[in-house]
Amino acid sequence: MHVAIAGNIGSGKTTLAGLLAKHYGWKVQYEVTEDNPYLYDFYSDMQRWAFHLQVYFLGRRFKQIVEIQKSKDNIVQDRTIFEDAHIFATNLHAMQLMSDNDYTTYLELFELMSSLIAPPDLLIYIRASVPTLVRQIQRRGRDYEVGIRLDYLKNLNTCYENFIQSYQHPKLIIDVDKVNFSDNPKDVSEVLSKVDAITNGLF
Repeated sequence: MHVAIAGNIGSGKTTLAGLLAKHYGWKVQYEVTEDNPYLYDFYSDMQRWAFHLQVYFLGRRFKQIVEIQKSKDNIVQDRTIFEDAHIFATNLHAMQLMSDNDYTTYLELFELMSSLIAPPDLLIYIRASVPTLVRQIQRRGRDYEVGIRLDYLKNLNTCYENFIQSYQHPKLIIDVDKVNFSDNPKDVSEVLSKVDAITNGLF
């Protein structure tokens, strides 16, 4: 089984992935950001490095999902390849931080890659308002995220909402403005019950 977690920067994807992996005994595939050679440059000059960053993420994500789909293990994945294209690259293009030519080239790469893979068995979308995202980003204290623009986070949220409404495969939406699975055991139980209800129906 392949469960993937989608959500904006700071929404709690990594935390939820860890909780699910621990509870169900699943293996977890985290999004690796620390060794990304473009992150610091991107947040200091988005227009200059947007295409480079997104192509790097796309390649890494494709490699990860190919490995997941070859595996016989139950795996929970932190962020999906679909977010790379439908959320992040789309947002950068809309904000005129990625040129038309770069965006077209990027989408051609994504369409080729996505034709070779299957969607996850379950997509869990973590919805969060911008104030919640900012609070959680500040809480984790990553240096390269200090200067994230509020309009960037807001526009990403809009892209996420458009994407999740059009997503036609099994999905679960968790609103972390209302459900605090990071700190509240009762909310953790509520999330697990919802995951149980869907996965039991799938398998």
